[in-house]
Amino acid sequence: MSRRLDRRTFITSAATAGVGLGLTRTPAFGQRAPSDTMRVGIMGVNGRGAALARGFALAHGADVAYVCDVDSRAVEKVVADLVRPDGAAATQSIRPTGEGDVRRVLDDQDVDALVIAAPDHWHAPAAIMALQAGKHVYVEKPCGHNAQEGEWLVAAQRKYGRIVQMGNQQRSAPESIRIIQEIRDGLIGRPYYARAWYANTRGSIGRGHVAPPPAWLDYELWQGPAPRTPYRDNVIHYNWHWFWRWGTAEINNNGAHELDVARWALDVEYPTRVTSAGGRYHYTDDDWEMVDTQVASFDFAENKTIVWEGRSCNGRPIEGRGRGTSIHGERGTVVLDRNGYVVYDNDNQEIKRDLDEGGGSGLGIVGAGAMTDTHIQNFVDAVHGDTRPNAPIDEGHKSVLLCHLGNIAQRTGRALTCEPSNGHIVGDADAAKLWRREYAPGWEPKV
Repeated sequence: MSRRLDRRTFITSAATAGVGLGLTRTPAFGQRAPSDTMRVGIMGVNGRGAALARGFALAHGADVAYVCDVDSRAVEKVVADLVRPDGAAATQSIRPTGEGDVRRVLDDQDVDALVIAAPDHWHAPAAIMALQAGKHVYVEKPCGHNAQEGEWLVAAQRKYGRIVQMGNQQRSAPESIRIIQEIRDGLIGRPYYARAWYANTRGSIGRGHVAPPPAWLDYELWQGPAPRTPYRDNVIHYNWHWFWRWGTAEINNNGAHELDVARWALDVEYPTRVTSAGGRYHYTDDDWEMVDTQVASFDFAENKTIVWEGRSCNGRPIEGRGRGTSIHGERGTVVLDRNGYVVYDNDNQEIKRDLDEGGGSGLGIVGAGAMTDTHIQNFVDAVHGDTRPNAPIDEGHKSVLLCHLGNIAQRTGRALTCEPSNGHIVGDADAAKLWRREYAPGWEPKV
């Protein structure tokens, strides 16, 4: 690498020309040259984004240049978290700047990448804006609020030629990578069925009331691409997940992770048939618009099936795990989660394991940890041209699309027939209307 290249020229040219070299770069922390450091903006830091900010600040080859959120309190807190008491940067070479409007972050030509952890309705629009501004993108799941946005984002990545990685961090877990390869190599024979699940014990969100937005919140910008509605006092933060205007239900909030692992393990892409059953069963007198209990099934042309079980309000675990995936084949079963895996033969005898028994269930809403740090580092190294991204957006879209199709099947109460080449709904015009959404005037993404 030439030290004479300016930082932005190097990062742009390396990412465009060098992806796929298959190299591994492991520089010693603290030995990064300025020309070897990408600058990132973190969008949405009230929860998951705060963990991502810390992860990028610690990553080799990256500095957090901006901390951006429409909640001024969150900006102040995360900036303070990244600096020492004397005001200098704590773990990186620059002090991050706080910002309330992501558009100003994208206007800065020295920013190389945008990290998006804002609410779901912002994911694809912000990612597309970032690509159009010449930035690389790390976007949390789901990669779009609806199926159309996922397709737009894949098209934008191809058009603008930047790295886009989705935050399905189990794709970077060494144990997961290893066992998926062993499944490919025939460990359990031909895999044909996978079960993915998530179980939590969430409370009621109650009945909200229209109220003035708090002084610390730019509610107009928080709504962004979504059609406008008055502020209600039980939506922000987090409860927006359970409203269709902004959220995508538990299947996308958490199932996007486990369904991604299931699809990865079975080596399938788009389904041919999707069904869903369930409802809002646990609490029936609150504002939650979505199901809290769901079983969705996805059939594939390769004679393979994935089933998703989501329980938002009853956290009894499956296989002793609050979340996970089991992969079933002709000669055995693999039970896999974020802590590792156990392999069983068809007589239910354990034949192999690689499991961190103290790793926890992974039910926290922030989800920080070594796996996230590894996934961040993979993205940074991919931008530098040293490796391939473990979760490129075209793969992320396929997994998130399963979640959207599960939602559509649930909302229509009908089985969906899908085109196996792209997952589009066939022969059901009413269901196909849910493929996309309406936008606030002037906010519709344009690739």
